[in-house]
Amino acid sequence: MDGTVLVADDDRTIRTVLTQALTRAGCKVHATSSLTTLMRWVGEGKGDLVISDVMMPDGNGLEMLPAIREQRPSLPVIIISAQNTIMTAIQATEADAYDYLPKPFDLPDLMKRSARALGRKRVVARSRPEDDTDQDGGDLPLVGRTPLMQELYRLVARVMNTDLSVMITGESGTGKSLIASAIHDFSDRRNLPFVTATPADLSAMEGPATMLSRARGGAILFDEVSDLDDAAQARIVRMLDSLTDDAPRILATSQQDLMAKMEAGEFRQDLFYRLCGVTVNVPSLRERVEDIPLLTQHFLGKAERDGAPARQFTKEAMEMVRAYSWPGNVRQLENSVRRLIVTATEEEIGRSDVEMVLGNQPEIEPLMGGGDTDKLSSSIALHLRRYFDLHGGVLPPPGLYQRILREMELPLLEIALEATGGNQAKCADLLGINRNTLRKKVTDLDIRVTRRRKLM
Repeated sequence: MDGTVLVADDDRTIRTVLTQALTRAGCKVHATSSLTTLMRWVGEGKGDLVISDVMMPDGNGLEMLPAIREQRPSLPVIIISAQNTIMTAIQATEADAYDYLPKPFDLPDLMKRSARALGRKRVVARSRPEDDTDQDGGDLPLVGRTPLMQELYRLVARVMNTDLSVMITGESGTGKSLIASAIHDFSDRRNLPFVTATPADLSAMEGPATMLSRARGGAILFDEVSDLDDAAQARIVRMLDSLTDDAPRILATSQQDLMAKMEAGEFRQDLFYRLCGVTVNVPSLRERVEDIPLLTQHFLGKAERDGAPARQFTKEAMEMVRAYSWPGNVRQLENSVRRLIVTATEEEIGRSDVEMVLGNQPEIEPLMGGGDTDKLSSSIALHLRRYFDLHGGVLPPPGLYQRILREMELPLLEIALEATGGNQAKCADLLGINRNTLRKKVTDLDIRVTRRRKLM
């Protein structure tokens, strides 16, 4: 797609992501954090499309729509807003916005809507197959509205145009290599080569030098670096030590705990610190269950565009898909959806269809099952480390200790109260705190207590 897009948002990360994505898609982009600047651009005749937030430092994006409509009646405006209420959507419709998306938005979805808006301005109508294939969004792990995925998007946006090495961690099937590709494809180096190191590249003495000549200042990915033997690790260290100013970006992936391997003497310390300039953790599907329906719909649509019959999941079937543990993560989910499209006999995929496909596939223990305190502490440490990484080397705001305690306290109290049927005396005894203390915390945290009647 082509054209000039005016982006107005007070969040620098969102401006960066949209600018990179739209530029990569072939558009020119002007981005600002000011509605005053946006209106000046509109008045000067700039732009074929406007993408604007609602709440801006100098005004309300929705209130600007009548003025835009008066000056440029044919200029489409897409409204994005973190105020995810029905009233915001209604106001956007009444103000004659071309489209409205709540934050956090799905980037490929916004790109498709932008392409349609730009295509509407073309005098000669023509087919735009690229707009229907997400650029291809199905090959990029940018589908997900959960907070974990939004954190991932923001971190990727922060690191994409730095020279820091990036270590991408996560379970098998989460999309680590695809995240590495996204970091390169949306960066300033996107027109340079992206080279994935092969065993042959690392087995020969001249292999690293050959990789460097192939990469030509682009990027080199060491996939599953934790599996490399000592000789291959040593060659990478020597290669990294020889890099010059026009060196390629270094990316690596690992599904194993590299820190533990290093402490056990199974991974070189010097290589560890050279590769881990920034650590990006890709969450498992179990950590973002709310994204499963969105991903499932995405895969159904992708298969239909490829010529497969149209399919939908019944409510019961989707509940079963959500309840499954997905040890193979997004890759397993996509393969299962493809199989269900072929094996289902009706247009709607039912519970029995899902049972047949998932019945022979492995499951894993729940994330915090069995009272495994080590697993719980590891999970907490993972989230805390990600929180620090999101600040890009700058310390978080003061008061972190109390903020973290509050974040942990709220779900603990809610779950404990639910488990005790809303009985505060039992809940206080379970938690080992005074009942008056519990009552005060329930009030302070605005926790709704629902009593359950036990069945005899």
